[in-house]
Amino acid sequence: VKRGTFIEFRSGLLNISPIGRNCDQSERDAFEAYDREHRVRADMVEALQREFGGLDLTCSVGGQISFDVFPRGWDKTYCLRHIPEGAYERILFFGDKCQPGGNDHEIFADPRTE
Repeated sequence: VKRGTFIEFRSGLLNISPIGRNCDQSERDAFEAYDREHRVRADMVEALQREFGGLDLTCSVGGQISFDVFPRGWDKTYCLRHIPEGAYERILFFGDKCQPGGNDHEIFADPRTE
């Protein structure tokens, strides 16, 4: 099943959804289970990285149904640029896609966060 918008232009990134952004929750859940087994998004990310590796882009899987493509350095660590050094004793981060290739990985692995 494929539903609606597959590429969404957002501020600073492209969000790509193989199933389409207009799917309902049951279709999202079914795609997530299918993707976990068949690696649809991970394979698409790998193919984009092979094809466009020289463009200095990052591709990362996030959420249930999509992945993001954005300029290198525009990941979630971008916000840390706006926090003065030493302003906080601890910066806590909570995320669900913290593995390499996930859209939370860079900020999860950053030494400034816990």
